[in-house]
Amino acid sequence: MLGLNTAAEAFPPPPPPPNAGPPITGPRTRLKGYWVGRQPVSPSLKIVVMAGHADSQGMNGAGTPGAAVDLRGAAPMDPRMRDELYWNRRIRDAVAVMSQQRDLNVTTYDPGALSIANADDPRTNWSVARRRSQKGDYILEIHFDAYSPHGYGSGLIPALNRSLNTVDENLAISFGRFPRLFRGGLGGPRRGISILEIGMLEGKLETNLRNPKTREATIQAIALRITNALELGVGRKEKKPSNPPPGEVDSAPPTSNPQANSEVE
Repeated sequence: MLGLNTAAEAFPPPPPPPNAGPPITGPRTRLKGYWVGRQPVSPSLKIVVMAGHADSQGMNGAGTPGAAVDLRGAAPMDPRMRDELYWNRRIRDAVAVMSQQRDLNVTTYDPGALSIANADDPRTNWSVARRRSQKGDYILEIHFDAYSPHGYGSGLIPALNRSLNTVDENLAISFGRFPRLFRGGLGGPRRGISILEIGMLEGKLETNLRNPKTREATIQAIALRITNALELGVGRKEKKPSNPPPGEVDSAPPTSNPQANSEVE
């Protein structure tokens, strides 16, 4: 665990509250994460929201096309990119607008190119995340998980290069939590990125995103859920304290996903 876990982080998390968040995002991850984010953060914490797979289109790690495109032959939302990135970007931008309206210190980042072959290029999500996280910024990368049977559901995969904090915890309470060492430790989390899987890109979630009549309401509902968690995480809202019982530190075996050829969808 890179020596970063404290005794408090080894405690299992509290169960999700009843009816936590809209069911439109589908099931939470069936994997078990036994970590708790307890490190307090400043109310003015700088939060950078990124779209997962923003710089890897047309190459390994492009993200999931979604069930509509892959299984039903639907046209991509944007022919330049996989549907996951299209929705990642829409959610990223909606979170930024909503968070800024609440005076949260939230900005977005976009690499400016859909395909950057060198992961160490200074424009990539990974490179920017490494630099910003070293300065103490919180990096949140938006993802949609692969469709069944390859995906796991919604949840947070937290950063590996720092202590887990109250923003991690509140996002996990709202969406679920993956093991911290999911697939042995992903490249993004090792560079300071907390990956938020919104849900598997299929079923009601994907249908409501693709339907022009329900699209904006769906995007806003997801953005609100994220923004509320960020606001709680930086202490801008009050919540009831939780005292989880002792437990064991989590781990997860490496897994593979033939659907998208990437470390995480």
